[in-house]
Amino acid sequence: MTAVTAPPKTASAGPAVAARRAGPLRPVVRVLSLIAALGLWQLLTTLDVQLWLRFDQFPPVTDVAREFGERLGTAAYWQDVTDSLRRIVVGFLLAAVLGVAAGVAVGRSRWAADLFGPVLEVLRPIPAIALVPVAILLFPSNEQGIVFITFTAAFFPVLVATRHAVRALAPVWEEAVLTMGGGRWRVLASVVLPGALPGIFGGLSVGIGVSWICVISAEMISGEYGVGYRTWQDYTVIDYPGVFTGIVSIGLLGWLTSTVVELLGRRLTHWLPRREGKATS
Repeated sequence: MTAVTAPPKTASAGPAVAARRAGPLRPVVRVLSLIAALGLWQLLTTLDVQLWLRFDQFPPVTDVAREFGERLGTAAYWQDVTDSLRRIVVGFLLAAVLGVAAGVAVGRSRWAADLFGPVLEVLRPIPAIALVPVAILLFPSNEQGIVFITFTAAFFPVLVATRHAVRALAPVWEEAVLTMGGGRWRVLASVVLPGALPGIFGGLSVGIGVSWICVISAEMISGEYGVGYRTWQDYTVIDYPGVFTGIVSIGLLGWLTSTVVELLGRRLTHWLPRREGKATS
C-alpha cells in the first residue's frame, strides 16, 4: 500500500521576504521622496504660483538653505536649540515617570481610579497650550511655565496609554506569579510593567510629538529664548527665510527625539515579534 503524503508546503513570499528584497531600495526611495518634495517647493515658489494657495509669499528652498547654513554658524541658533531641547527633555521625562506611575495606579487600583480618575478625566480634554495663562500666574518664571506646559502635553497620552495597557493584560500571568509565592511588587516588576511596555511606548511616542507642538507654541507666546520664540520673532520682522529655517529646525528636532524614543522602545521590547514590512501587489 502506497502512503499518500501531502505536497510539501512552499514558503510564500510574505511580508518579511518582500521587505528583505526591497531593503536596499528603501533608503533610495526615501531620499528621492524628500528631493521630490523640495523640488516641488522650489518650482512653485520660483514660478510664483497663485492658484488657491499663494506660493508667491513663500521663500524658495535655496533662500531657506542659505539662511539655515548661515545660522548654523552662530551661537544664538545653538542657544535656541539647547533651550528648546532642555525644556522638552525635562518636561517629557517628568511626564514619562509620573504618567506611567499614575497609569499603573489607576489601571490596577479601584481606589486610585475613583480618587484620581474624575479629576484626570476633567483635565485631560483641556489643550496644554490653553494652560499658558495658568502657567504664567502659577510659576515665578517663564522657563518653569514652559516646562509645565511641556509636561502637561505629554502626561495625559502616557497616562491613558499606560492605563489601557495595564487593563488589557491577561490575569493568568499575575495568578501564576501569585501561585508561586510572589507578592504585589513581584507581580508589578515581572508581569505588569513588562507586559504593558508596548502600550507605554505607544503613549510616549504620541507624548513626545505633542510636547513639541506645545513647547513651540508656549515659546512663541511667553518665551524669551528657544526655536519657537526665534521663529515668531522672524515672522514679526518679515524674515520669511528665517521663519522657514525655524520650521525646518523644529521638524528635525522632533524627528530626532521621536527616533530616540522609538529606538529605546524597540530595545526594551526586543522580545516582541516584529513586522518587517507589508507586501503589496
